[in-house]
Amino acid sequence: MSTLPNRTIVLAGGAGGLGSATARALAAEGARLVVSYRQNAARAEALSGIATLVQADLARKDDRARLLDAAPDIYGLVVFAGNPSRVASPDQLDEALRLSHEVNCLGPLLLAREAAARMKDAGTPGAIVLFSTMQAVALFPGSTAYAVEKAALIQGARILAKEMRGPANIRVNVIAPGVTQAGMAEASIAAGKYQRYLDDGVIARYGRAEDITRAVRFFLEPDNFITGQVLTVDGGLTL
Repeated sequence: MSTLPNRTIVLAGGAGGLGSATARALAAEGARLVVSYRQNAARAEALSGIATLVQADLARKDDRARLLDAAPDIYGLVVFAGNPSRVASPDQLDEALRLSHEVNCLGPLLLAREAAARMKDAGTPGAIVLFSTMQAVALFPGSTAYAVEKAALIQGARILAKEMRGPANIRVNVIAPGVTQAGMAEASIAAGKYQRYLDDGVIARYGRAEDITRAVRFFLEPDNFITGQVLTVDGGLTL
């Protein structure tokens, strides 16, 4: 039997490919969902039948508070929000790093800390899942703007996990996806950026949305005994 019925889970930035797949899987188990989106209201509307929708920019304190106010009995938080921060030339790196800091690290980490504080104050054991990337756990040339902030997010998540362990029982973990046929990697796959990993037999296939959904569900399990960890879901690519 599912252990998620009537548990409130916030999927921040959850209207994209990975988030929507996860939303549908969690809704099928009876979870109460709150899904935030920053700009693409039309895409988010596809989830209106299974989730409460909230427009929010995670870099803004008022928006984060409004999102969490929509889930007063929050049990779980999953933060999908991110930006690929692609840089076409070195002179774009300054601006790209600043944007990446807000979207890939600052907003998600502050939301996680604020959600954890609410859970702790309410005496609610809970689970927080943040999204990093394989580029934060392995070295990929040209990934500075994206990878640096996603690596910082991992460190911030582990610090929060240590602060929330023990009686609070709020678990904080990170998923680092590889090349997945949903979400931000779709454009890179279409451009052939990772084709050599298939051609050389490094990976058997690209990742699927359900590979990520299963990892999220694993960390959301109420009886899960894991915190402060990073799970790289990449089919072995970073090996």
